Amino acid sequence: MYKRVVLIVLDGVGVGALPDAAAYGDQGAATLQHVAARVGGLELPQLGRLGLGCIVPLAGVAAVRTPLACWGKMAERSTGKDSVTGHWELTGVVLQHSFATYPSGFPAEIMDLFTAIAGVSPLGNIAASGTDILRDLGEEHLRSKRPIVYTSTDSVFQIAAHEEIIPPAQLYDLCRTTFEALQPYNICRVIARPFRGESSGTFYRTSGRHDFPCLPPADTILDLFHKKGIPTCGIGKIGDLFAGRGLSQNIPTVDNTMGMAEILLAMDRTSCGLIMANLVDFDMVYGHRRDADGFAAALVEVDRWLPRLLERLERDDLLVLTADHGCDPTTPGTDHTREYVPLLAYSPTLGNTINLGVRDSFADLGATLAENFGLECLSGESFLSAIRPEPSVP
Repeated sequence: MYKRVVLIVLDGVGVGALPDAAAYGDQGAATLQHVAARVGGLELPQLGRLGLGCIVPLAGVAAVRTPLACWGKMAERSTGKDSVTGHWELTGVVLQHSFATYPSGFPAEIMDLFTAIAGVSPLGNIAASGTDILRDLGEEHLRSKRPIVYTSTDSVFQIAAHEEIIPPAQLYDLCRTTFEALQPYNICRVIARPFRGESSGTFYRTSGRHDFPCLPPADTILDLFHKKGIPTCGIGKIGDLFAGRGLSQNIPTVDNTMGMAEILLAMDRTSCGLIMANLVDFDMVYGHRRDADGFAAALVEVDRWLPRLLERLERDDLLVLTADHGCDPTTPGTDHTREYVPLLAYSPTLGNTINLGVRDSFADLGATLAENFGLECLSGESFLSAIRPEPSVP
């Protein structure tokens, strides 16, 4: 029914703790609500008109009587709260077992394995933020030429190296070999983190980040579309999260601003199929660093950009706005948070807009897109019948 779908994932923009959040240490988390309260209310007129304030009570964003979009929220059925798990479920793959995490650092067995691959014992082996690890170990890395290994509360094995010590191409080879060796340990991603700078305080991560992730254990909607010859365009870290699988086009970005620009460019190039984009700054730049003010400013930036997107939508386009997990910057710690995610579905020819309710799984979205394009339904329950365009649409 819809010829083209633009799916935008607002990375980390959760809307309240899931019933099992306490098992993850996330009781009381509510990313969007807490950010709005912390800054004294959000000014998001475009998102408000679409129906954001109808999903949850939100300081500064009213629950309008007649939203332009259908609205609701979705629960995560998979075990976990990371970006890979969330994106895979959005596209129809529900995980029953979470990836392994090492918040206290990797065991000697894994580090010995990496040392044998790298030919030198690494620095680090702690859970840390990317900026902190460079401040603390960057100068020692320059002196010793030993790569820096670190992790987080996510299932990631991150390798940082100065581009003049280990050039990006060499770092990627190291990460690729490490990823293959770590398969028995159920680690989701190995991430290359090249950086530059002369000394502590001047080090900065370059745009050369590259992820080496596990493959989805079953076909996602991206795979189904690709096999049927339906165009698929991934923007931002979509390519990394799906290991490039199922994508006709893969367009990496460095921030939200670039991501929004690439979405508009992709719409100029792609008249049908799926454009799936991840806007990463909410999570990467603000959520993990507990910066509620920056988080709020990033939401305002997206809201001010939305009119440019809305005016590009054709009559048979569908726009979906959602998220992959929470990342509440007001709660203790710097981890993702186990939350519901928002759901807004809009088309210029949408019929009556309704409350889509609380969906049992992110996979309901994947099932909806599969049904729209006449493909076999995956996990989840489609809500396509609730968001049909008006009958007058050809």
